Amino acid sequence: MSTTTPRNKTLSRTKDHQVGLPARRTAASILDAVLQKKQHLDDVLGRVRDGAMFDLAIRDRALARAIVGTSLRRKGQIDHVLETFMTRGFPARAGTLYPILLSGAAQILFMNVPAHAAIDLAVSLAQWDPRAKRYDKLVNAVLRRVSDKGADIAASLDAARVNTPDWLWDRWVRAWGEDRTSAIAESQLIEPPLDLTVKADPALWAEKLGGRVLPTGSVRIIPRGRIEDLPGFTEGTWWVQDAAASVPAQLLGDVAGKRVADLCAAPGGKTAQLAARGAIVTAVDLSQNRLGRLKENLDRLGLSAETIAGDASQWQPETRFDAVLLDAPCSSTGTIRRHPDVPYLKSDTDVAELAALQTRLLDNAVRLLKPGGTLVYSTCSLEPEEGEVQIAALLARNDSLRIAPLRTGEPFGDTVWAQASGVLRTFPFQLPLDSPEWSGMDGFFAARLVSAS
Repeated sequence: MSTTTPRNKTLSRTKDHQVGLPARRTAASILDAVLQKKQHLDDVLGRVRDGAMFDLAIRDRALARAIVGTSLRRKGQIDHVLETFMTRGFPARAGTLYPILLSGAAQILFMNVPAHAAIDLAVSLAQWDPRAKRYDKLVNAVLRRVSDKGADIAASLDAARVNTPDWLWDRWVRAWGEDRTSAIAESQLIEPPLDLTVKADPALWAEKLGGRVLPTGSVRIIPRGRIEDLPGFTEGTWWVQDAAASVPAQLLGDVAGKRVADLCAAPGGKTAQLAARGAIVTAVDLSQNRLGRLKENLDRLGLSAETIAGDASQWQPETRFDAVLLDAPCSSTGTIRRHPDVPYLKSDTDVAELAALQTRLLDNAVRLLKPGGTLVYSTCSLEPEEGEVQIAALLARNDSLRIAPLRTGEPFGDTVWAQASGVLRTFPFQLPLDSPEWSGMDGFFAARLVSAS
């Protein structure tokens, strides 16, 4: 299904309740790309700047994103409800039939959209798709049953369990136990707030933006409208960065005047942190496109860093660094709150392959350090193979390295996030505030190591 919006105004404007049809069509197209074509949600959203999303009004863009997010976060419950009413299963080669049903049920069950509007718009979507149009009566019948009985079925399910794919649930239970796994899964059903790292005076910017200052120094807000329209964006006062993601760069301590390598640096949040604190930063990333985005971000912020396109697992400059920050590519299972497509795009195989890459990156990162230099390794993963196990293996390979434990007074250093071994581990259900919409953080791992002098 094309992501380009047809210029057929009669399709989307003939009835008052069909004004929202373009948003629904975009949502179904995005879900098709993610779930059936296995494309990353961020990539799809980026591409539709030139297609359907570009043509949408701001309100419709917000609606399309909300439908996609709800459909992915509640996919397990919705699938169970749909399967109850589709005893013959989903027909093959039916175009966007599944995304249409998924998104229609999401609106009825979890978004308080009037059932008649969600159903009529879903039928119109099916009729618009040449491969799905012969199932328009099926769409109508199934969603009417969802409207009548679906809420009770969805409410009877263990939402945390059924919305977490088996491969992830089993992994987390082995690593963290049933109770912690349930808490992780519950937290991922809630749309997260937005965290900002500010150059200076977080209290002032929390007041201006209607937010609050977190223990890490981040400013947390509940986003309303476009990020680009918020005060301070154009002036380069702040950048978007989850509270947990802001911690690894802080673990390097005072970096003013020091040469720091930021490996796998794009999109550049940590590079910006280091540059803002006076470090002489060399940002390395494999992707020229991602480095371009990093440079754009630094330009907006009025910050500078040397940028190098290269493989950080092999890159060897002529001189070594006082410090190295390696925020390694990972399974990203700690970021499912913000990236609800992750459970449906990653697998056990990906974890193993990424762990092998992390090993190569770590070994090269050690070679980049001056004697007595500091290495911070981090991942936004909940998988021990990408965190605790990775560091234990690194120490076993390198007698010259030791963990520099978190100290009291460092970010999260005197709380439950500091593990007994001295490393940092955060979970999505942590950082509770006064309501679920304000609470939570990314699941993150970080370790600080020092090489022998």
